[in-house]
Amino acid sequence: MIELAPGFLVSPQIRPTDIATAKAAGVTLVINNRPDGEDPLQPKGADIADAARGAGIAYVAIPIGAAGVSDTDIDAFEAAMSKNKGKTLAFCRTGTRSTVLRALARARSGVEPDALIEEAAAAGYNIAGLAPRLIALSQSAR
Repeated sequence: MIELAPGFLVSPQIRPTDIATAKAAGVTLVINNRPDGEDPLQPKGADIADAARGAGIAYVAIPIGAAGVSDTDIDAFEAAMSKNKGKTLAFCRTGTRSTVLRALARARSGVEPDALIEEAAAAGYNIAGLAPRLIALSQSAR
C-alpha cells in the first residue's frame, strides 16, 4: 500500500488475505478498480468484497477496463468517497488506474492539475499524459 495522499492509499492487486493488513492500517473503504478476469490468477472481486465486509470495511467495485476512466466512473468514485469518513484503499493491477481515477475526480472538483501530477509522481505513478484532461476538468469546475 502506497499513501497517495493523507487518508488515501493505492495498491497493486490485493488478495482477500490482505484485508487484515488494510484493517490494521485503518482502512474503512476498499475500492476495486480492476475488472474480474483480467488475469486468470487474480482473485475474484467477490472474494475480496466478502473479506472486506467480514472485517467491517466497506467495499465498492468501480472496474476500469481498456476504455479508461469514464465520467460515470468518476461519479461512482465521488459517491463512494462522500460516504466514507475514514481511510480509503483503492487498487487495480498496478495502482495506476486507481491513481488516475482519484486525480480525475480531484481535478473535477477544481484541484490544480500540476499538484495532482506531482502527488502521483511522489507515489511512483506517472500521470503526466493526463494533463490535458486534468486541465479541462479543473477549468470546468471554476
